[in-house]
Amino acid sequence: MSGTPAPVGLNGMDLIIDGWFHERGEMWPGQAMSLKVEKVLDHHRSEFQDVLVFESEKHGNVLVLDGVIQVTERDEFSYQEMGAHLPLFAHPNPKRVLVIGGGDGGMLREIARHPGVEEIVECELDKDVIEVCKTHLPSLAKGYDDPRVTVKIMDGAKFMDENQDAFDVIITDSSDPIGPASVLFEMPFYNAMYKSLREGGIICSQGECMWLHVDVIQPLVNCVKEVFTTVEYAYTTIPTYPSGQIGFIIATKGKAEGCSKPNRKPSDEIQKQLRYYTPEIHEASFVLPAFAKRAIFGDSA
Repeated sequence: MSGTPAPVGLNGMDLIIDGWFHERGEMWPGQAMSLKVEKVLDHHRSEFQDVLVFESEKHGNVLVLDGVIQVTERDEFSYQEMGAHLPLFAHPNPKRVLVIGGGDGGMLREIARHPGVEEIVECELDKDVIEVCKTHLPSLAKGYDDPRVTVKIMDGAKFMDENQDAFDVIITDSSDPIGPASVLFEMPFYNAMYKSLREGGIICSQGECMWLHVDVIQPLVNCVKEVFTTVEYAYTTIPTYPSGQIGFIIATKGKAEGCSKPNRKPSDEIQKQLRYYTPEIHEASFVLPAFAKRAIFGDSA
């Protein structure tokens, strides 16, 4: 997220009509996602965005930022596990990990499953997101309980400028490129990640939806190719995100073989705790449908 407060605008409560929350986003025109609301747990405007948490009938508690669903307790694990474990298991020995955004704590929870990781830093601009998730989404926010975690309430780009050649893995867990998160989809931010990454390091950034956003994904991938050694696109399925799918842009610094095959595997004990990620899913997630492969990487891909 950028350091610029969003203008006062959308009111999340206006999206609850006749007991149903309706997500209608400008990045997915002509379609909507609706969830039945049992009870509103929190609604307020933070310094940066409209924050809404409600208890749903079938999806547990739901976090909504500026009218867009970020997390539901029912399906969050698919996004959190893949966003964390794709880069971490592709790296042979990650020690220092940086998370940009991710105020719900879910990425921290998953990174903490890696015993070899020595330090986890999170840069979250909006402290309100952390606080509401600690109250209403404790199954995700338990990630903050790990002693290896340090939280910085500040602009992630500024932190990376101050910490170069510092991290083995950098994960950007952002909302869509509208409003305060828009800078996270621009090349100056990717340049900052590159400089903050150690040689052999890996970045993983929220990469939007192949069914809706190839016009955003393709030019960004092309730009990232100019800086990083390898650039790949992987995806996961998640019912409450637009079109039921979200992707990850995964890029390396000085790691020529890419990330589509894991370097390490979860222990039997950890694998039993995971509900989505497996080594087989890791490899499969990089296999794109023909239309998406052509649209993102060109006809010769």
